[in-house]
Amino acid sequence: MKTIAIVIAENAVASSITDTVRLFDKANELLQAGGKKKMFDVSLVGFSKEIFIGNKHLFFKADKTLEEVDHADLIIIPALLGDVIKSTQQNRHYFPWLIKQYKQGTEIASYCVGAFLLAATGLLKGKKCATHWMYSNEFNFYYPDVTLVDDKIITEQNGIYTSGGGTSYWNLLLFLLEKYTDREIVIAITKFFLLDIQRTSQASFMMFRGQKGHGDKLIEAVQAYIENNFHEKFNVTDIASKFSTVRRTLERRFKKATKNSIVEYIQRIKVEAAKKELELGRKTINEIMWEIGYSDMKTFRDLFLKTTALTPVEYRNRYNKNAE
Repeated sequence: MKTIAIVIAENAVASSITDTVRLFDKANELLQAGGKKKMFDVSLVGFSKEIFIGNKHLFFKADKTLEEVDHADLIIIPALLGDVIKSTQQNRHYFPWLIKQYKQGTEIASYCVGAFLLAATGLLKGKKCATHWMYSNEFNFYYPDVTLVDDKIITEQNGIYTSGGGTSYWNLLLFLLEKYTDREIVIAITKFFLLDIQRTSQASFMMFRGQKGHGDKLIEAVQAYIENNFHEKFNVTDIASKFSTVRRTLERRFKKATKNSIVEYIQRIKVEAAKKELELGRKTINEIMWEIGYSDMKTFRDLFLKTTALTPVEYRNRYNKNAE
């Protein structure tokens, strides 16, 4: 029997708690229907017996308090609402307990921006982590010692699991379920809940906003220049000359401030412009390619695929209601 403890965090997303309970309950039901024993013992765990969540619109009753949990095979930290830093601090009473449980051999999983809570314990230091793509800049700012992979839906490292944004926690649950049971149960679960078992990336959902707020005025000016002139033909040397600085110095400062090289930043801005045209416009892909400054379709297609995990045609078909 696998014991699973779901943390009733303040400001938690209620569905990320209830969906987890539903999945493991259904897995137990399917196991029993196949002549096997139940495998999962799921408990809601809190620092008190009743905890308000969802910006205090709901409250959950805990099955156990922290003191009543001797050991769990897996602890799950749900997604959080609102100001993630404030929500993380509101749940700081869980930090010592999470650290203690992990040191005793318990595995820990976090959903979406629940990764902020997990990172605040220090358990993610030096590890890879996923979270909601919209919070990647904020996460990098507060936890620079964690390697954020903002395009991934799932990470696994040394008994710690994280999922990307929104409903990608379902994919992490499927991953864990297959680890604990088998492929047959996972397929049955995906059919029951109508889940996409193949989804491995949140890249196609991401909107590149640029890493601002770093305080380097020169780099902010360079970012603005790139964002306003991305359709023009220029290179890193041209930018360095325009801003009267040395190329190597500019590249070093840019990378430090934005976590991207200048070339990567230009590419991301171009792809973001192409995405908007594909979502809303009626221009051909060839027209879009030329407008954002590319002249070779293979180069453009490969870059778009690398950035979004979809080809331009696939992206248009998914997001443009007028796509044929």
